[in-house]
Amino acid sequence: MTKTAKAMRIWIVGASSGIGEQCAVEFARHGEKLILSARREDELERVRKRCIEAGAAHAEVLPLDLADTASLEARADSAWNTYGGLDILLCNAGISQRCDTDEAGMGIIRKVMEIDYFAPVTITKRILSHMLRSGGGRLACTGSIAGLFGSRQRCAYSSAKAALQRFYETIAAEYHDRGIYTTVLIPGRIRTEISLSALEASGRPHGVMDPGQEKGISAEKAARTMVKAIYRKKREKLVGGYELAMAYIKRFVPALAAVISRKVTN
Repeated sequence: MTKTAKAMRIWIVGASSGIGEQCAVEFARHGEKLILSARREDELERVRKRCIEAGAAHAEVLPLDLADTASLEARADSAWNTYGGLDILLCNAGISQRCDTDEAGMGIIRKVMEIDYFAPVTITKRILSHMLRSGGGRLACTGSIAGLFGSRQRCAYSSAKAALQRFYETIAAEYHDRGIYTTVLIPGRIRTEISLSALEASGRPHGVMDPGQEKGISAEKAARTMVKAIYRKKREKLVGGYELAMAYIKRFVPALAAVISRKVTN
């Protein structure tokens, strides 16, 4: 893998598994300096070792809990100071949901919104402030195809991802002329464990791999596409397989998209 001329300083939030882990390894192959964040410090250490073996110039672990939003600004400052600044922030972490709207208590909805929207917004705003003072940088987030249209059993998840995607687009509109580039990554069905940890109406993890998820592309393949999009400063990038057609159906034939949304159950 061709390495960049100078190692970039990259913070990945949600790096302990799935897409985040694979993005970390992919960046490592380019010889970058990494900061890896998630709740599980032992898993982060495992990923850190993978990244060093893959060629990272350096890799540090910075544990955090997205549900503890009051602590996130301080965590963001720590990430910024680790290498004396950041070139790229990738907000990847999140949690999904598997229950119909009428069954979803406000506690579930608030938890999903807190982790999938308010947490990355808090982190992004703090890093944005640092980047504006230092001359610019790149901000990337992992949204979802579910953020492009209403999806069954995902009322909070779809809403949070839609909000996050619009938040990043707003930053791009406001600060492009000041050297801020944003990339909204929009995965479809990726073969990760996100459906296993998705919240049911009871608040318990779903614990089941969705059939559609199981047939998705690998996290490794998704990460290669996502990392390339970030390097190329793409404004938006769809990532996945045949299910991405739904994004175009929604745009050009919204009535048909509504019918399909009623029929898709996983």
